[in-house]
Amino acid sequence: MVIAIDGPAGTGKSTVAKRVAKELNIVFLNSGSFYRAITLALIQAGKLDGSVKLSKEEALAREEEILAFAEQQSLDYDDAIGHFILNGKDVEDLLHSDAVDGSVAAISSIVPVRHLANRRMRELTAKMSIVCEGRDMTTVVFPQAEYKFFLDASVDVQAQRRFDQGCSTLTLEQIKADIIRRDEIDRNKAEGALKVAEDAVYIDTSDLTIEEVCGIIINKIHL
Repeated sequence: MVIAIDGPAGTGKSTVAKRVAKELNIVFLNSGSFYRAITLALIQAGKLDGSVKLSKEEALAREEEILAFAEQQSLDYDDAIGHFILNGKDVEDLLHSDAVDGSVAAISSIVPVRHLANRRMRELTAKMSIVCEGRDMTTVVFPQAEYKFFLDASVDVQAQRRFDQGCSTLTLEQIKADIIRRDEIDRNKAEGALKVAEDAVYIDTSDLTIEEVCGIIINKIHL
């Protein structure tokens, strides 16, 4: 069984997906961590300057180089603890740094890199029941998912939630601007664009608690 959840940053996707997976006793998968791990690997290898936000245009201009590098990385998922393993090291705590945040949207806009990540996700989850969340889980990666949801929220709510996580050194206004920039990139990707699947349940989480959102989702699922 695949339960797919899409939506922009700050809508509660990760928290909701984790809780739903725990409630149903199945595996949680954050698809965005694939792209974050690739971005982190590029930064650690000195191929990206972590202090400079990579533009979509520059990423596309370096497509072949970035894809070749990504293909060489060993990326696994420890479903027991829900952590990504990059080249043998647990990098879960490094995936949401400001440096990774600044370039991940551009990296994920490279279509061949998306194909690579999608293939790896399908391989890893082929024999699992999972709750997966990201930007194109319901439309591209798992279009045949049994259950599809799209979580949304106002940009002010998105920014406040990201700020409250305490994992960024940016101000609230800087986070808001970054979310607007990233979502614009995500909505205009040549492939895997952020959009609501026709058969997905749309949930505006702006005024809902995590428990309320989880309740809506679980009530839609027939085990």
